[in-house]
Amino acid sequence: MGDRWHVEVDRSICIGSAQCVHRATGAFRLDSAMQSHPAEPETDADERILEAAENCPVEAIVITLWGSGEPVFPPEE
Repeated sequence: MGDRWHVEVDRSICIGSAQCVHRATGAFRLDSAMQSHPAEPETDADERILEAAENCPVEAIVITLWGSGEPVFPPEE
């Protein structure tokens, strides 16, 4: 069994660019206010979700390991 991730979108900085929706189809949704949110906050590790986080223009997507809270993205400095 692979890693499980907890995915969050910081709605205070999300600009609704929809990059995440296009890069990880089905993993993110835009609501009526054009704010992104994960379709499932707990999910299997998925390269598409990581790519969406890496390409978010305002770095609003945070991914941690489910259970431990260890950061996946953004990486610890």
